[in-house]
Amino acid sequence: MTRRNWIPITAVGVAAVLVAGGIAVAAVHPWSASEPDAGGASTPTSTTPPDGNRSAAQLRTDFLDRYVQDGRVVRLDQGNDTVSEGQAYGLLIAYAAGDEQRFGEIWSWTKRHMLTDDSLLAWRWTKEDGVADEQSASDADLDAARALVLAGAKWQDETYTKAGKTMARAVLDHETATTDLGRILLPGPWADSEPYRYDASYASPAAYRVLAKATGDARWTELEQGSSAVTAAVLEKTDLPSDWSQVHADGSVDPMPATGSDARVLYGYDAMRMPLRYAEACTASDRSLAASIAPTLRRTTQLAAQLDLGGTAVTGDRSALAYSARAAAEQAAGATGAATADLQRADRTAATTPTYYGDAWAALGATMLTSDVLGGCGTAGGSTS
Repeated sequence: MTRRNWIPITAVGVAAVLVAGGIAVAAVHPWSASEPDAGGASTPTSTTPPDGNRSAAQLRTDFLDRYVQDGRVVRLDQGNDTVSEGQAYGLLIAYAAGDEQRFGEIWSWTKRHMLTDDSLLAWRWTKEDGVADEQSASDADLDAARALVLAGAKWQDETYTKAGKTMARAVLDHETATTDLGRILLPGPWADSEPYRYDASYASPAAYRVLAKATGDARWTELEQGSSAVTAAVLEKTDLPSDWSQVHADGSVDPMPATGSDARVLYGYDAMRMPLRYAEACTASDRSLAASIAPTLRRTTQLAAQLDLGGTAVTGDRSALAYSARAAAEQAAGATGAATADLQRADRTAATTPTYYGDAWAALGATMLTSDVLGGCGTAGGSTS
C-alpha cells in the first residue's frame, strides 16, 4: 500500500521505506473455501450485509464513518497509526461525498501534523511519536493536491486552492525526474538517483490533468506523457505490472522486488492500483494500458491479494483492491458487466473482512469507475487521443 518498501542505501532511507508488504499482508485473511466467489470470511466482521450492492456513495460514507477520527484517518487494522496516503484517500473520499465539514477536518489535521517545510506530507504519524517518518510519498502528495484544488474550485475556498497548488509545485520540484522516455514521478525525494525507483501505481493521469488545469504548469503534461510511456514499457516486459520497477536514464525498465529481503517480483498491493489510475484517464491510449491486463486477470474468478507477473496466486490472502483493480481493467476493455460484477466482489470482500486499505479502494474504485467527480473520465469515456 503506500509502500515506500524499496530499500535505498542510507539508514534514513531504510527507515523511510520499510513498510508495506508484511504489514499489508497481516491485515487480510485467507478466504473461505465455502464461499469461492464472494471471497469472504465464513463469519462477517462488518455490520454491513455482504451482498455486494452498496453504492459508491454508501462505500464512501462507510469508510469515513469507520476510519476517520477527528480528521485523522486511522489504520485500525495496522496498529492505529496514520500515513499520508490515508489522509489523501480521506480527502478524495470526503470531497467525492460532498462532505465539506469532514474534508475540512481531515485537511486541518493533515496540515497541523504532517505538512512539512517542503510543502509535502510526512509519510507516517503515530500517537506515541508524532511524525515517525518525515520522508514523503508522492502518491499521497499527488492525491492530496488533487483533492485540494478540486475542493477549492467546488467550494470556492481559496485556502484549499492555494494549498493544492503549493503542494503540486512541490511534487514537480522534488518528486519527479527526467528520462529519455520523459518526465516520471518518483516515489519520493529519497529516490532521486539513477536508476530511479518507480511504482507505476503512483502515476495518475487524471490527477495530472486536474493539476495542469489548476496551475497552468506545462510540467504536468510532460509528467502525464512520461508516466504513460514508462507504464507502457513496464507492461511490455510482463503480463501484469510489478509493484516496483527501476527506470534507467535511457528509459529502459526492469521489474524489481519490493525489498531486499523478498526476492519475489509481484503484482500486489501497490501494482493493483495501476489499472484504477489508468482506467479513469481521459485518453483512450491511457485506458488501453489498464485494459491490457484484463486477459491475464480473467484466468480465475477468485483473485488473491498478490499474484506473480503471469497471474498465478502466491498467497491465500485477499483484498477488496484485487477486485476493484480487475473491475477497472474490465471497464477500460469495454466489459462493463464484468466490471460491475467485480465491484460487487470488492464490496463483499470489504464487508466480510474490513481493512483500511481494502475499504479505501473499494470506495475509491467505485467512485472512479462510476462518476467523474474526481476529475477523471472512467465512466464518461474521455477523448480518443
